[in-house]
Amino acid sequence: MQVTETLNEGLKRGYQITVTAGELEEKVTAKLEEARPDIEMKGFRKGKVPLALLKKQFGPRLMGEAMQEAIDGALGEHLESTGDRPAQQPQMKMTNEDWKEGDDVVVDVNYEKLPDVPEFDFAGLKLERLVVKADDAAVDEALGNLAETAPNFEDRKKGSKAKDGDQVVIDFLGKVDGEAFEGGAAEDYPLVLGSNSFIPGFEDQLVGVKAGEEKAVEVSFPEEYQAEHLAGKAAVFDVTVKAVKASKAAEIDDELAKKFGAEDLGALKTQISERLEAEYAGAARAVTKRGLLDALDAAVSFDLPTSLVDAEAGQIAHQLWHEEHPEVEGHDHPEIEATDEHKSLAERRVKLGLFLAEIGQRAEVQVSDAELTQAIMTQARQYPGQERQFFEFVQQNAGARQQIQAPLFEDKVIDHIFEQVEMTEKDVSKDDLQKAVEALEDEG
Repeated sequence: MQVTETLNEGLKRGYQITVTAGELEEKVTAKLEEARPDIEMKGFRKGKVPLALLKKQFGPRLMGEAMQEAIDGALGEHLESTGDRPAQQPQMKMTNEDWKEGDDVVVDVNYEKLPDVPEFDFAGLKLERLVVKADDAAVDEALGNLAETAPNFEDRKKGSKAKDGDQVVIDFLGKVDGEAFEGGAAEDYPLVLGSNSFIPGFEDQLVGVKAGEEKAVEVSFPEEYQAEHLAGKAAVFDVTVKAVKASKAAEIDDELAKKFGAEDLGALKTQISERLEAEYAGAARAVTKRGLLDALDAAVSFDLPTSLVDAEAGQIAHQLWHEEHPEVEGHDHPEIEATDEHKSLAERRVKLGLFLAEIGQRAEVQVSDAELTQAIMTQARQYPGQERQFFEFVQQNAGARQQIQAPLFEDKVIDHIFEQVEMTEKDVSKDDLQKAVEALEDEG
């Protein structure tokens, strides 16, 4: 077997691998000898089939396996000896396409190797961490928002008409083709108009009703309604309005606190303060992280694999095009060309991605199974009722796991770097932090 270098330009590498006919023959023979003791064939005892006969019957199939193993083995030995790490799957092409048994196999191999990432002294970096305390005004604002989400309802004056946002207390009986159906009746049901908790059109017809009024509400079940026997059917609900109530924000007191699982108002305020400061800290970390990445982008330089940059630029261009054309859901659209701006952003992402990955590897940063599982479960909660299916899908799909694991790894590497830089804290207002976060979004 012979490996000859054909290209060495920047990160690009090219090699020609030659596997002689004799080497292939030896591999095929070795495979047959290994399997021979278990082979049975009519006219011969088990394990006693002549090698020549086995070659005739199984040789062509085994020759293909031998070729692949020989080439893969040669490439693996080469990568191990050189230390090259291909940026993408190496391109392999057989040069003698008219190959026949008895010929050598000649394969051209081309790839871009990952660059050597330089050492970096993080102690020379100076970063600023913004710190925001949850003041009384912020806590009171959050309390007010909570009170609005847990309103009380009080009876309107007698004869008042129900408005959107009011609560009507109703008895109802639903019928399809004049027959009552299961689950279509209730008494003293509190329905908030505008909540869209009933069939489309139902709540709209109750706007303007008064306490004591009876009304026939005519609606149609959606075509995709979960109960198939009702899907698409017209229905009439006989409704009796027993009360019309206006919403009123809950009092900010111990009772409100208990609704949200706190012992009293003081405990709820403490919980809100802690939550707000955790949110502020998360936003501040994003600002500091951007500062770190900007500093690294300016300070670190090394060759980048053009294949990775081109692929990233294409992905950026494609994503931005779809954001500008939300009406196009599929990929049936004209070819999208990456601009210089896309390529510049791609170079930054590829450089920083390779740099952080190398720093993490050198520092032996790892994402534990427990951390990965927790992240998967957190994402699974975004699919109510399908959490188990999502979890099983990710567990069985290496690509999906990698998409969840990658940001976890990056965050741990960032934290590792934060421990080494010169970090100063700066007390700022919530508004100042908000402006800093908005600046990040404007910069993209």
